[in-house]
Amino acid sequence: MKDIVLAFGRAGRSLLRRDIFWHLVWPGVLATVLWSVLAVLLWTPVTEGVFGWVSGWAFVGSWLSASEAAAAVMLVLIKFAVALLLVPLIYVTAALLVATIALPLMLERIGRSDYADIEQRRGGSNLGSAWNSIVAGVLFLVALIVSLPFWLIPGVGLLASVVLTGWLNQRAFGYDALMLHADRDEMQRLRTDWRPQMLLVGGGSALLAYVPVINLVAPAFAGLAFVHYMLETLRKHRLQHGVTVLDAEPVARGSGSRELS
Repeated sequence: MKDIVLAFGRAGRSLLRRDIFWHLVWPGVLATVLWSVLAVLLWTPVTEGVFGWVSGWAFVGSWLSASEAAAAVMLVLIKFAVALLLVPLIYVTAALLVATIALPLMLERIGRSDYADIEQRRGGSNLGSAWNSIVAGVLFLVALIVSLPFWLIPGVGLLASVVLTGWLNQRAFGYDALMLHADRDEMQRLRTDWRPQMLLVGGGSALLAYVPVINLVAPAFAGLAFVHYMLETLRKHRLQHGVTVLDAEPVARGSGSRELS
């Protein structure tokens, strides 16, 4: 848990860097504008369509048709659920933009400044990152759709959203955080052995999606948290297995590197 808190603190520090800040903002802003426009255009047909779908359920339709009050309550619950659904949709869109475009750029900068002592073995690639993000996004949307009927139960929608978003974070950002520095074996091993901790990092980051204003940078913050957490984990993993680390000072100065014995 200490390492997770440390990763969040380092991610918060990275927020203040001028070469990082723009990449924190634009994915969230773009995703918010996109889904806000779609929500305005499609709000009535979507809510009426969902209401018609729910009314078609055998055990619900007769109850709604017999009571105008019940129908009104159900319509309010549906509108609330649809509004709540916008949060994970905005988040997953921004997260995919961060994972495929922004995070690789931020990783280069943070790797040079904070983790120059870790040898870059390039076990991943930008193409692999894009494919991993697409698969994660599709699986996320499938799970989200499957969970939709339960969103009509107060509180379940929020819980499902946080859990699914936490899973999305660890699946998408876990790969990106390691792709530059870890080799293929290390990427597979660390993402398997540390999955419970990664889910905690992902879940903690997912909660920020529900905080106004902060939610604009929540996906990028999650990506940064995974970069710091996974690279620190990689550093400790190599030290535990007797792998030497590089002298960070020469690397930072661009004058070469040497290994510490």
